[in-house]
Amino acid sequence: MALQDAEPSELESALPAHPQKRDALGQFCFIIHFLPLMYVVSGWLAPWHGALIFYLVFLPAMFLQWKLNKSSCVLNNIESLIRTGRWRNPANREEGAWLRTLVNGKTGWNLSRTAMDIFINGVMVLFWLLALARLRAWV
Repeated sequence: MALQDAEPSELESALPAHPQKRDALGQFCFIIHFLPLMYVVSGWLAPWHGALIFYLVFLPAMFLQWKLNKSSCVLNNIESLIRTGRWRNPANREEGAWLRTLVNGKTGWNLSRTAMDIFINGVMVLFWLLALARLRAWV
């Protein structure tokens, strides 16, 4: 059956019942999350010795921040603090699961927290090792 052949009720049932709408602060915070993500993905390609050293410190520091902050990103905590006056906001479904929420929203994959953590940590280790290999190649 093609999309054109679908009944209107069938199309409506395919949409989420309550699509998440972001206000200006939510949209800003969502976009700001992409900055460290892009740095994690591309930082190992840095052409300068000092930038690779910074990257090799940044990745473990980010991982440690997650672990010490109960698997939550400080960016989500800052948004919660602005919105509620509290460091944690249990109503924010992205707190502690920003990338998992993004992946689920874009692909429909409902990965468990454990599966997502394994994937994220594996990718971070891979990029960290690539940066270390590039740094050692210069020595």
